Amino acid sequence: MTLTPAGPLFAAVDIGGTKIAGALVDGAGRLRHRRQLPTPARAAGTDVLAVVHQVLDHLAATADWPAVKALGIGSAGPVDLVGGTVSPVNIPGWRDFPLVAEAAAHPAVAARALPVRLAGDGVAMAAAEHWRGAARGAADALCLVVSTGVGAGLVLDGAVRPGRSGNAGHLGHITVELDGEPCPCGSRGCLEGIASGTAIARRALAAGWRPDGADRSARAVAAAAAGGDPVALAAFDRAAQALAAGIAATATLVDLGRVVVGGGVAEAGDVLFAPLARHLDRYAALPYVRGLDVRRAELGTDAGLIGAAALCR
Repeated sequence: MTLTPAGPLFAAVDIGGTKIAGALVDGAGRLRHRRQLPTPARAAGTDVLAVVHQVLDHLAATADWPAVKALGIGSAGPVDLVGGTVSPVNIPGWRDFPLVAEAAAHPAVAARALPVRLAGDGVAMAAAEHWRGAARGAADALCLVVSTGVGAGLVLDGAVRPGRSGNAGHLGHITVELDGEPCPCGSRGCLEGIASGTAIARRALAAGWRPDGADRSARAVAAAAAGGDPVALAAFDRAAQALAAGIAATATLVDLGRVVVGGGVAEAGDVLFAPLARHLDRYAALPYVRGLDVRRAELGTDAGLIGAAALCR
């Protein structure tokens, strides 16, 4: 059913290492009043919270705010659904940070006693793609966000499964390189340390890639790779290999058939997906995981917000 602007709405906030976004989302998954600000990722936790409150201030000032029924938050993780806290690896000022309580205490949220729902950003993305995107109709799927970090969520038996703590499917922090580099999470050789946009750019620069201008991001590496730069191509090939190993391991473990890949790194297109398909042919070797249905996410940068709203439906 298509809802009018006067119908029920959900407030949604998407928190990542690069940006904090918010919007009001209707029952058809359409966004209104979107607001996005940079994440002060290296600042104190109170400064990060202040940006979340600025986004909520913007939403609460709109004429549609009285129709909001709940607030959904998708955050970089790990998260703790039991305690309502978050400890994003890429936001060091937030460790066991009581995000649910702090969001509920925002004056506009508290005044209406809105329920607050929390999920990891990968779970939120999975909820969005299963509701409105590339995982629609799939009984079992793995949905990945490959961006500043690497997050993921699982759809099993037709429903998003966040797990006991809310971190099920947290693919970015499984070990894919036994003697790999230390990870800020405390482990070693994590997938995120090889396949994230940050890792791709770092690897390319260390191997001698030099950008034409000042942009040293994974996007610039992708552009160079598309132009045939061998160092940039090698950085993406290594990321794709790590992703393939993680995807194949997950598919082998839970017997799923569809994989959806989104996030800023996925915007590189064939620069990422062509080597990913090649490496999956090698790693997804057992008969029941061969031929995985790998799709590009359909909801782009809106996925986190749509998924945060989906948590409230």
